[in-house]
Amino acid sequence: MARQSISLTEPNDEWLKAQVETKEYASKSELVNDLIRQARKQQIEIDWIRAKLEKAENSGFTSDSKATILAQSKSLLDG
Repeated sequence: MARQSISLTEPNDEWLKAQVETKEYASKSELVNDLIRQARKQQIEIDWIRAKLEKAENSGFTSDSKATILAQSKSLLDG
C-alpha cells in the first residue's frame, strides 16, 4: 500500500479524530480510504446518470414510464 503525507485543516483533522474515537474506524487512514471509495462510487453513479441524460437528450423522447426510470436508477444505487 502506498504511503502518503497529507496536510489537513484543523476542522477536518478534528472531524477525522472524532470519527475514529467512535470506534467505527481503526484509524484516520482507514476513514480516508473509505471516504475515497465512497467518492469513487458516487462519481461512477454521476457518470452513469450523465451518460443516460446525454443519450436521452440526443435520442429525443422515451416511452419509459416515470416508475421504470426510477426503478432503473434505484437498482444502480443498490449495486
